[in-house]
Amino acid sequence: MKMNADTALTCIVVDDEPLAAELLESYVRRTPFLEYRGSYYSAVSAFEAIHDNPVDLLFCDIQMPGLSGMDLARMLPERTRVVFTTAFSAYAVEGFRVNALDYLVKPISYPDFLSAADKAFKWFSMSRAVRPSVTKDIDSIIVKTEYRLVRIPFDDILYIEGLKDYVKIHVSGDGSPVLSLMNLKTLEDELPSGRFVRIHRSFIIQPSRMSYIEKGRVVYGQARLPVSDTYRQSFYDFLSKRALLCE
Repeated sequence: MKMNADTALTCIVVDDEPLAAELLESYVRRTPFLEYRGSYYSAVSAFEAIHDNPVDLLFCDIQMPGLSGMDLARMLPERTRVVFTTAFSAYAVEGFRVNALDYLVKPISYPDFLSAADKAFKWFSMSRAVRPSVTKDIDSIIVKTEYRLVRIPFDDILYIEGLKDYVKIHVSGDGSPVLSLMNLKTLEDELPSGRFVRIHRSFIIQPSRMSYIEKGRVVYGQARLPVSDTYRQSFYDFLSKRALLCE
């Protein structure tokens, strides 16, 4: 299968063990939708290379001298993702906290490698197909989700949750939350300011739809959303101005 330059994922291998790096390089070269851009034997050299020539994907060891693979993952450009390759399974949870697409434990077989590469390919395919996009009219907002455009009336929105690269729009009724590829700030800028207010770096709410406030948390049914110190005063000012806060 031949992939064009717009489809293939550019990637590098980062591992301080030459034999491990050579094995991963051979796997990359065998995989039609991956484009090999080099191997690096330290996280520092990999970071310098990415700074000059960004890539889509890293196959990266974790335990390396100087700068660890986990440290490198925290420094990656927004467009770059990582698949960790390590001899230690204890890092799995921390790996997903830094937005790793997958986590492979050595010794790594080609089928396991291919499964992780395929997961990365599907993630990038969705990301490229679903660009951050939002439009609005007087009473609703239209967002892209998967391969569809969804119209959401403002009246139906309970609250919006930010998930790094995505937002999850929670709506009333039995409908599932709407997941869209954009950051929370992009969506916040398109919401009517008189109806919605941010209460946390990860949450924007519609106060008129909340159940109640209890112990510094805004309650929507079973969901309890924290009000952070950063947004507490502006939140209560918002409620006061709209006569939602009892004297």
